Amino acid sequence: MSAPTAIPVIELCGVWSQYRDVVIHRDLDFRVDAGAVVALVGGSGSGKTTLLRGILGLQKPARGSVRLFGHDLFTPDTLLQRDIRRRLGMLFQQGALFSALSVYDNIAFPLRELHFLDEDWIFELVRLKLDMVELTLAHARLMPAELSGGMIKRVALARALALEPELLLLDEPTAGLDPSRSQSFVRLIRHLQQTLNLTVVLVTHDMETICGLECEVALLAEQRILTRGNLDAVRAFSHPAVKQFFNIPEPLRLGG
Repeated sequence: MSAPTAIPVIELCGVWSQYRDVVIHRDLDFRVDAGAVVALVGGSGSGKTTLLRGILGLQKPARGSVRLFGHDLFTPDTLLQRDIRRRLGMLFQQGALFSALSVYDNIAFPLRELHFLDEDWIFELVRLKLDMVELTLAHARLMPAELSGGMIKRVALARALALEPELLLLDEPTAGLDPSRSQSFVRLIRHLQQTLNLTVVLVTHDMETICGLECEVALLAEQRILTRGNLDAVRAFSHPAVKQFFNIPEPLRLGG
């Protein structure tokens, strides 16, 4: 008798996404198991960010289903829907920090939204999240306008981890960082993923990020996930979209 299959963290089945008459995804299937790190890649307009928005619950598909942790993400049960969303964290491309709130209050924001933690507990949790992203309480009093690009990413990551999610979604996590800060941030994400046993799905075009996180790669093209596997396997997949994305030159043909 075979062992039961584990419930996937993400399971999209037959998803259609569209804006008015423009179809972005057509019959798209996508599964991510616990502990996986998957990079969504593809050309401009291939639907990477739209897919991430669907997983986050910001955009309901025109057809098909989106299930997180075995539950319908768009269930009419509002309590269940809230519980599902608490199990995921999101790092937006530009950080999306609240500009009028300090670093401390940005990280404390999702904790205060729970309405059952006192300020002493919130203080300890904020301190812990700052430590996780290699910042200190000295940074907590700063405002977003006083932060460098790398620090904004770290504060946004601390906020994404505030509720101790099982699933972490990242939109271009190293965009705007210089190579040194980019490598440092990738190492931090990898360390946290392994330490906290996170499932990670990210949108990126950066090959160094993919290699540094040891990602499985899912290439979006033709309104679906065209191919999926490790980076070498995806690069070896014979299709014009692969050659175009990875800028693989056509083989030289010598005339007779």
